[in-house]
Order: sequence, then C-alpha cells, then structure tokens
Amino acid sequence: MSIVVTGATGQLGGLVIQHLLKKVPASQIIASVRNVEKASNLADLGVEVRYGDYNDFESMKKSFAGASKVLFISSPDYDNTLRVRQHANVVQAARDAGVKHIVYTGYAFAEESKLSLAHLHLATEYAIRTTDIPYTFLRNALYTEVFVNPGLKAAVEHGALVTNAGSGRLNTVTRNDLALAAATVLTEDGHENRTYNLVSNQTWSFDDLAQILTELSGKKVVHRSVSFDEAKENFVKSGLPEPLAVEFAKIYKAIAEGETAKTSDDLQKLIGSVTPLEETVKQVLRNGQ
Repeated sequence: MSIVVTGATGQLGGLVIQHLLKKVPASQIIASVRNVEKASNLADLGVEVRYGDYNDFESMKKSFAGASKVLFISSPDYDNTLRVRQHANVVQAARDAGVKHIVYTGYAFAEESKLSLAHLHLATEYAIRTTDIPYTFLRNALYTEVFVNPGLKAAVEHGALVTNAGSGRLNTVTRNDLALAAATVLTEDGHENRTYNLVSNQTWSFDDLAQILTELSGKKVVHRSVSFDEAKENFVKSGLPEPLAVEFAKIYKAIAEGETAKTSDDLQKLIGSVTPLEETVKQVLRNGQ
C-alpha cells in the first residue's frame, strides 16, 4: 500500500505525515509538494517526495503514480473560483493515475453553509463522485488555531477580545486532531464512500474564550462585539490585505448567524477524544512567554 499526501509541507499535511509515521512504515508514504526543497525534512524521515502543483495537471498525475490512497488536502489559495479549477486538476489526475481511494478534506455541514468556501468544497466532492473512485469526505471544522493564536496576547494586554461574532458558538477543532483523523482513515479499512463531519461535540463562544483568557492570565478580559465594518477595519489595521479582511469579517458574521454551532460525534468516534479549547489557549499563551 502507498499513501500520497498532497500539500505535505503545509501545516495540516505535515501533521498528517507525523501521525502516519506512527502507523505505517515511511516507505509507504509519499509527499506531493509544490516545493521539493521545502520537503527535505520529510525525505530525511524516509518519506518519498514528489513534485505536484495543483495548477499543473501532469505534475499531479505523476505524483499520484502507483498510489493506493490519496489524501487530497484542499488548496490554500483564497480565490475560491481559482480553487475550483485547481481541484478539478487534482481529481482528474487521481482518476487518470488509477488511484484506488480518495480522501478529501472538505468543510463541515457544507450544504447548510452560506460561505463561498462551502460551495468550493461541495463542487470538489461532486467532482470526486464523477470518477467512481471510492472516497471518504473529511468535512473539517474551522481550525481552532484560526481564532486561538498569538494575537490573543494582545487581547490580554488590552483587556478586550474584539469581534463581530456576537454570541455565536463555534465547533472548531485543532489541526492536530483533524490530522489524526485523516491518518486514521488512511490506515484503516471500512471508511469507503463515507462522509464525516469532523467538528467538536462541545461548542464555545468568544465570551467563553474571554473567560478562559481571564482565568489563565489573571487579567480581566471581556469580549466586545463590534459591527462588520469595524471588524473589517481592525483586520486591515492588523496587517491583512483588504480582500482577506473582508473574508475574515464574513466568517465572524457567519459565526454570529449560527454557521458553526452544529455538533457531531464523528471526530470523537475516529480519534477517541477532542482537544479542549482551554488546552489550546494554554499552549498559545505559554509559547508566547
């Protein structure tokens, strides 16, 4: 058996490979990457590294040669229309290379979502279905790390966590938990033609996050709600390009409207237990000191 992991130098892909190395020999793992030099650490671990660029159909087809299973990690690009084209390349390459099983990282409860990224993921799932190749759709939650990151130290300093998420609740999961779920599916039988919504079974709000910050730091932190426009301006001031600032403000608005409030036990059943929010906050604050 050979397992190809695309986007293997990215944060999620790298974690998947670390988990795979605990489950199968390195000789069974192939990393498909845009920058081969950046993957030298993987080669040092005994993982075969192949060049594969989502924009280049032939390179993807070559990187999939002889693969039993492919973990197709979605493109990191922010242009969802461009990503549709990139993903079509990957799906066609997997089909033409004779891949036996495609595992794809999509977006949780995509049919119910109002975010444009959900349409991309649904389009990709349908493209994979056209190949008649057995699939597993890992519909990932938004990453906890998108919201729990070193920027929280500024919130502690100022005593305020400022968002346009209102009292919306989040079902986020750490990248590491999602990577473990992917490695589990890739190394077990019985996951063919299944769809898993990999979200936490415990939701949280930014009020909860402010409370955790208060308890861990010893400084009072409150969650302050602002308008969409204010949030967008804050993202721009923090250094994000305007188009990206708008996208982030849209995500927080969607959270306020209930986008990320739904739960599932799929992830817990795959990996045993989900990392609590408080643990991730502790790591972020500890690493920042």
